[in-house]
Amino acid sequence: MSDSRDVVDLCARLIRFDTTNRGNGDSEGEREAAEFVAGVLEGAGVEARILESAPRRANVVARVPGEDPSLPALLVQGHLDVVPADASDWTVDPFSAELRDGCLWGRGAVDMKDFCAMVLSVVSDLAATGRRPRRDLVLAFVADEEDQGAYGAHWLTDRHPELFEGCTAAISESGGYTYHVRAADGRPVRLYPVGTAERGTAHLRLTARGRAGHGSRRNDENAVVRLVDTLHALAAHRWPVVLTPAVRAFLQRTGEELGVEVDLDDVDGTLARLGAAAPLAESTVRNSTTPTMLQAGYKVNVIPGDATGLVDTRVLPGTEQALLEQVDALLGPGVEREFVTYQPAVQAPVDSPWFDAMAGALRAEDPEAVVVPYCMGGGTDAKAFAPLGIDCFGFAPLWLPEGFPYRALAHGVDERVPVEGLRFGARVLDRLLVSS
Repeated sequence: MSDSRDVVDLCARLIRFDTTNRGNGDSEGEREAAEFVAGVLEGAGVEARILESAPRRANVVARVPGEDPSLPALLVQGHLDVVPADASDWTVDPFSAELRDGCLWGRGAVDMKDFCAMVLSVVSDLAATGRRPRRDLVLAFVADEEDQGAYGAHWLTDRHPELFEGCTAAISESGGYTYHVRAADGRPVRLYPVGTAERGTAHLRLTARGRAGHGSRRNDENAVVRLVDTLHALAAHRWPVVLTPAVRAFLQRTGEELGVEVDLDDVDGTLARLGAAAPLAESTVRNSTTPTMLQAGYKVNVIPGDATGLVDTRVLPGTEQALLEQVDALLGPGVEREFVTYQPAVQAPVDSPWFDAMAGALRAEDPEAVVVPYCMGGGTDAKAFAPLGIDCFGFAPLWLPEGFPYRALAHGVDERVPVEGLRFGARVLDRLLVSS
């Protein structure tokens, strides 16, 4: 690219917009950030539309024409909102975008204003150099990913699906970043995991009902006890191993590269042998049911008639029915369940021309890159776009130095991104978007 410094400035300017999303509709809003994005695109000769799903909840959608309109379009999507940041916990002001120690600091630096800046940088460079991508690019900078997407990606796909017509593949968070590990012989290996799947989200509300009464008296129908017993059963349940194509391929290819034995009949043993690479897969070999919130009672000497709890449930592709049947079997007497959120799992082909193109773009900038597919344990806006028939990949390329706590910084304190990592990511993205 002609001037990779632009990506650092663009990322800093995006970070300085406070787009905090506290959830449940409580948000600072994305409007100013969206106007900035639209302005950069318009400056590059790309017509951009700002669509508000509610006051200040702004989304930006644009289409960059490619050289061959007969080719399917690629969707490039990222979110403009960020999770809250308590400034008293941070070394710097979370929205200052301060440059320090070779990094750009601020909320959203790795989740995911860095990727949004890379996209803007590439599009600006295309205009400056008179280049065009091989195929149409549909760009979406959306609101509300850090909650449920009701004001962002899900709203767009429900209300304006025509904006994504012709898109057959998409890239967004979270993949394509450097993950340093060691082979069995001690050799350093740079993995670059590319997301080809993600677990589904099935957040549950459990309601236990019982008999209200005085706290000093025996009560065999205590709603609090019923709820706690059920939550303990869910938390303690050992879910069976289910190897999806993405996880199977990750284990096999990573194990081969690291020179360790891979036994798919003993996945836990295989994970142990993978060492530092194991965290990329250990949360996605099983479903999970994790209690996270409790609410019951109003006075210490009163047994309430009901109690509620929320359970963060994550579901591997193809296992939804079996998981819910097992959950129902673990519910205690007087306990009912209902969905708070249900978004199915997402899967894209592990072996595809798109995966090969992403691997090639990474290896062009890092010849020793080992690119492997993996399944994301959490969820992204891919859940909104996949039902449109779009294969969604986690690919937001970023170079990271060894020891950099990347996975801990998303939503964490002192979030920051290496400046050289941004420049690397912009170069990789340029290769993918122009040539693929």
